Amino acid sequence: MRCSLRLLGIAALLLPTLGVAGVETATPALQRLDLTHHWVGYFSLAVMVAAYVAATFEEATELRKSKPMLLAATLIWFAIVFTYQQRGLDQLAVTAFKSNLQTYIELLLFIMVSMTYLNAMKDMQIFDALKVWLVSRHFSYRQLFWITGWLVFSISSIINGLTAGLLMGAVVVAVGKDSPRFVSLACINIVVATNAGGSFSPLGGISTLFVWQHGVLAFTEFFKLFIPCLVNFLIPAAAMHFAVPKDKPTIEAGEVHLPRGAKRIIFLFGVTIGLAVTFDMTLHLPAAAGMMAGLSLLQFFYYYLQKSTDSHPQKASEFDLSLNSDEINSSILEAQRLEAIRLDIFEKVGRLEWDTLLFFYGAMMGIGGLGYIGYLDAISKIVYGQLSPTLANISIGLSSAFVDNGTLMFAVLTMHPDIPQGQWLLLTLTLGVGGSLLAIGSAPGIGLLGQAKGQYTFSSHLKWFPVILLSYFVSIGVHFLVNAQSF
Repeated sequence: MRCSLRLLGIAALLLPTLGVAGVETATPALQRLDLTHHWVGYFSLAVMVAAYVAATFEEATELRKSKPMLLAATLIWFAIVFTYQQRGLDQLAVTAFKSNLQTYIELLLFIMVSMTYLNAMKDMQIFDALKVWLVSRHFSYRQLFWITGWLVFSISSIINGLTAGLLMGAVVVAVGKDSPRFVSLACINIVVATNAGGSFSPLGGISTLFVWQHGVLAFTEFFKLFIPCLVNFLIPAAAMHFAVPKDKPTIEAGEVHLPRGAKRIIFLFGVTIGLAVTFDMTLHLPAAAGMMAGLSLLQFFYYYLQKSTDSHPQKASEFDLSLNSDEINSSILEAQRLEAIRLDIFEKVGRLEWDTLLFFYGAMMGIGGLGYIGYLDAISKIVYGQLSPTLANISIGLSSAFVDNGTLMFAVLTMHPDIPQGQWLLLTLTLGVGGSLLAIGSAPGIGLLGQAKGQYTFSSHLKWFPVILLSYFVSIGVHFLVNAQSF
């Protein structure tokens, strides 16, 4: 979800619209003002571009990316509402703001519950147990290359790509400490597999979640992309297979004991996902409503664990007998304090990546404001009017190697282009797998650059760019072949 280093391209998408006059809007012209050539339009465009530039240089300036984006969204909507108020139409602008806000809140609640469950599973050492299990099997480097690739391809369709990528990245860094070559190739494979796996499921990433949330594609329709995504993963993996060392790593595995309730939390997470899908498909309620229902289940389960733990407090005999009574009592109190924190649901909510979530608030509200001004309609007329939908979607997908795919998808959804289901699937595919072209093109890539620093680098990823680009276009061709009925 990190967006640093990938956002300057948005300026290229927005600046050309300055020369476009009178555009058609989704609402009657008398109700919505065309401000593309008004001071509000120029001001809002400048503010948004400045905010993206500031977010891009987050690491250099040490200014968190959410701060400029929140300010930009505030200034843009203040200018819009102020201008509408001068003409007695402020209620129209307020209604538009609330519509964008509702979209963000649904996204926020969905991600909040999902990440809370993931934090709970981390605290239960579930991911650590998986890592230890893989290391202890004594697989060869080539076997681990494929196992981690297949696992992350599958896992990323359910949990966010950054978490899935870092989990498998921890495995390859642990087993490949004596083979930088293996670590580099395995990390590239993980990035490609994560982005491909997250593209055929509405739960796999922000861009797919946006499409599902907007009702553009039903939950099951995303699975039409499974074969194209599989092809996108397999082509680079097969090419890199021969470069992976054949020998086995020599490493000692540790041991992890899952605490009480770990397996039941995994089960509850599955139930929560099921509720989200059921609420959407059967009751036609937002998926976030089902996720919040699942959060209540987790809260009650934590309450049960807390009460049952309190009824069986740790005994002094469980501690080192060489300690004196005061030290034992202190250890008991510390253990109880740590257990209380571990079973505190709001502690897990507090550990969410709030900077990224607030960044998306600013991005979504800012882009929504530019759309209400009229710029995104103008872009839509250029991109989807002068270019064929196929060429437009492929080009937008390529730009996701530089610009955050969630931001791009929300921008396209705000443009509301009139394209068939097959083209929406194509856009979902290209925006998902396009981020694999460069190491900085997706959250897993950026995360692994830090996790495997010095072994997985921008240049090592770039060496395999031609093969990854080939898989990008082959997967598009496969999509047209297997999903021809959707066009």
